[in-house]
Amino acid sequence: MTAPEPRTVPALFLDRVGKTPDAEAFRHPDANGWKSLTWRDTEARVRAVGCGLRALGLGPEERCTILSSTRLEWIVTDLGVLCAGGATTTIYPSSTAEECAFILSDSQSVYAFVEDEDQLSKLRERRGELPVLRKAILFEDAQADLRPSARSEPPYAGWREPDSKGATPVGAMEDVEDEEWVMSLAELEALGRARDAEQPGGFEEVAESVRPEALATLVYTSGTTGQPKGVELPHDAWVAQAEAVDRAGILDHGDALQYFWLPLAHVFGKMIGTVQLRLGFPTAVDGRVEKIVENLAEVRPTFMCGVPRIFEKVHNRILQQAREGGALKLAVFRWALGAGRERARSRREGLPQGPIDAVQWALADRLVFRRIRALFGGRLHYFLSGSAPLAREVHELFEAVGLPIYEGYGLTESAAAVAVNPPSRSRPGTVGPALPGMELRLAADGEVLLRGRWIMRGYHGLPQATAETLEGGWLHTGDVGVVDADGYLTLTDRKKDLIKTSGGKYVAPQEVEGRLKALSPLVSQVLVHGDRRNYVSALITLDPSALAAWARARGLGGRSAAGLVTNPELRADIQHAVDVLNAALPRFATVKRFTVLPAEFTEAAGEVTPSQKLKRKLIEERYRAALDSMYAEPVRFP
Repeated sequence: MTAPEPRTVPALFLDRVGKTPDAEAFRHPDANGWKSLTWRDTEARVRAVGCGLRALGLGPEERCTILSSTRLEWIVTDLGVLCAGGATTTIYPSSTAEECAFILSDSQSVYAFVEDEDQLSKLRERRGELPVLRKAILFEDAQADLRPSARSEPPYAGWREPDSKGATPVGAMEDVEDEEWVMSLAELEALGRARDAEQPGGFEEVAESVRPEALATLVYTSGTTGQPKGVELPHDAWVAQAEAVDRAGILDHGDALQYFWLPLAHVFGKMIGTVQLRLGFPTAVDGRVEKIVENLAEVRPTFMCGVPRIFEKVHNRILQQAREGGALKLAVFRWALGAGRERARSRREGLPQGPIDAVQWALADRLVFRRIRALFGGRLHYFLSGSAPLAREVHELFEAVGLPIYEGYGLTESAAAVAVNPPSRSRPGTVGPALPGMELRLAADGEVLLRGRWIMRGYHGLPQATAETLEGGWLHTGDVGVVDADGYLTLTDRKKDLIKTSGGKYVAPQEVEGRLKALSPLVSQVLVHGDRRNYVSALITLDPSALAAWARARGLGGRSAAGLVTNPELRADIQHAVDVLNAALPRFATVKRFTVLPAEFTEAAGEVTPSQKLKRKLIEERYRAALDSMYAEPVRFP
């Protein structure tokens, strides 16, 4: 008799540990390089965290917030919370103290795991607004020696049990000081090991008591407008999605090793982690974006997940270096790119490659592509992309190089992926067909509607917003798209982002923005504007490294960005890319005027979300004068 399929994340995790206890689960950086953990090792740490939380008095579905960048402790803590019967609330480490306080308060989190003293300071600043929060647990315990509790091994002197409501934290001292509100992760794990020794079997009993419909994760939408909403995702949502990815064969290759850097506060990262439990592949974890290139060369992974912003930057860097290499190098690159695109097209269409094409590809690979692939470790089979649309030009370059990007689609409200391009039948420009078990259809106005097991159960504390979004049992995504005869979905834009010009024509800004970014390595970000205007304009920011290289090549090195953006030659280069873009657009969608800004839109300035989506209304209001100036004089239409 076969064992039943796991229906909760704790069951999925313990099933994986039982199947491959001695297989590698994770790698993470430490002072001596990369350290490896088996699934058995991981289970020991998860057990310690889970038992420690139970000892502190964590109850079923009580929320524990994690405020940290991506690192091994994030993963261990998340699994520990879930195995203890609690639910995880996520906060981006870039969030302000005010944003952290809102999420902690709205979610009614009782414990908060924080990465370091900088993150802890955000909670201290707003502690008076967080009466439900019992304790903060520090990953990096830089001040452990300052707290009385750190000077003895848990259980430490002065220990007392919580009251019947669990309101008094275990480990509180009779002479409670402010710092006693904080404990280290090491202390929590030591407390958990002591609890596990005293109550053998308790960890398994609690983990097995978790029900599929119980809340597992409360993820707050980063949102481009308004207050974030807490999306409630039960255990069964994550398990069902992992099953669907497995059935679709998206990650099916035997030597799989993932390099993972995505923010775990985002559902994309969380989804991949649950799929890992299902399939068992090892993952190298390091959330430091500045270390990606260095780490890829060391880890040599076989696949990596990313967002379009990363791929756009790599795409632009490759083009910039080809252009800076002189006429001959540029000609060789363009020839090689043509050979690579032809090979990719033949593979997509299942056509045999002729002998001449094969020779051309081999030469192109030797002269150009092999060196590019080496930058990613030399073993990568593919990338997975999500979170925002990927320009077709970016996709085609990576595919030509031999590093295909399989684009997918999903939302926070759908626990991430609902559609993904299958490796054997990928179609650039689409986000693939719906995953097995997910129903996808289009409303009369083209809006994408979804129904399936891994759709959210609702917005936390917002019944009206839940009813509006889940109207008729279907998730109304707000995304507009088309579906071809084979079921492949192509997204055209966000329903609320569509521009309607004063002439009554609709323009999809994201499509125009993505094309322009792919046409010039100088262009970093684009905001297309024109709602209720008589033509379309754009705000453009420049990539700092590409701009610096452009300036050095023209003897302008050392000039500030503000001084360069008005340079006539620079503007002519951008105008050329805009002209190429416009040639492929209908007349009503062409960009008639543009303004080059001296700095990129940033998360710190509140202009982009943590997943790098533009906050359009905020940017348009902030740059209202620049936008209005592009409509001050009439444009002569050809």
